[in-house]
Amino acid sequence: MSGMSSPRSLILAITLAASLLAACAKVDIPTEFPTPEPPPPATPIPHMEYKRDTELEKQFETIAQAAKGKVGAAAVVLETGDAAFLNADGHYPMQSVYKLPIAMAMMDSIRRGEHALDEKVGVTPADYVRQGQASMLRDKNPNGGEFTIRELIRLTLVESDGSASDILLRTLGGPQEVQSYIDEIGISDMHVLNTEKELGANWQTQYENWATPIAGVELLRWLDSSVGGWRPPNLDEDLAGGRIILQEMMECNTGPNRIKGSLPNSYPRTVAHKTGTGGTQNGITSATNDIGLIYSVDKRIAVAVFVSDSPADEKTREAVIAKIAKAAFDRWGK
Repeated sequence: MSGMSSPRSLILAITLAASLLAACAKVDIPTEFPTPEPPPPATPIPHMEYKRDTELEKQFETIAQAAKGKVGAAAVVLETGDAAFLNADGHYPMQSVYKLPIAMAMMDSIRRGEHALDEKVGVTPADYVRQGQASMLRDKNPNGGEFTIRELIRLTLVESDGSASDILLRTLGGPQEVQSYIDEIGISDMHVLNTEKELGANWQTQYENWATPIAGVELLRWLDSSVGGWRPPNLDEDLAGGRIILQEMMECNTGPNRIKGSLPNSYPRTVAHKTGTGGTQNGITSATNDIGLIYSVDKRIAVAVFVSDSPADEKTREAVIAKIAKAAFDRWGK
């Protein structure tokens, strides 16, 4: 009859369905999937043979006398290895210079897939550094909130925000994770042991978070190598990794009278830098620091200057840094 299947058609349909079910039953559905290979670890920076400029080193020594404290300096042309050092293997308190390896360690963690730039991190007032320590994050958000890692990195490098730096440290798992990263990329003589809160709570603690000027230059050299020869102002629309770090360092709002202080303002010279400043006790200032990359027309000059335990005023201490950077620029950068 119309609209009804014949018994033969029904039997064929049932047989076909049974065959399909049997075929499906024989398909092996994987229950385990291979684990993706992790990204390779960051590699140590290649060794560079330094060609020391003794005449420039004498200039550094003369300039440093105005500080009447401990001054360490290192300047290296990354293309050639031309270099000048002054007490460059001494130990100097980094203060906020140590925020640069913290930000770099976070970028490496992002590269490994452990975090993401736009990942949001919860912040409470308990995360903030005390009043008297710089923190735009604390001052603008007294009740806390949620902030992306991208925002925290920017605050850390551009504003030298102690709260943002400590939150990055917490997110990474503590200072030991940053130290492991520093060791992994082959930078010796740089120690990150404490939070910004801890640095502000005890005068002596700052001296335990130290670096040599050579280590500062080596850190800059590794950062430069990570961007594959990139030079400003040729910024990518989608910045990543070391380029983000360098871009934020170029916008650094602290220490305009240090490395940048005596350099010409003409294009295309650009400076990417990170400062560090300690407190003053009994007329002695513990740290006035700046490390950075000077981009001249055809050279990249890494400079690290640490002025420690100085009785000189701020203008004098900063002028020592500016004059050392200018001497290196005049020697190699024009």
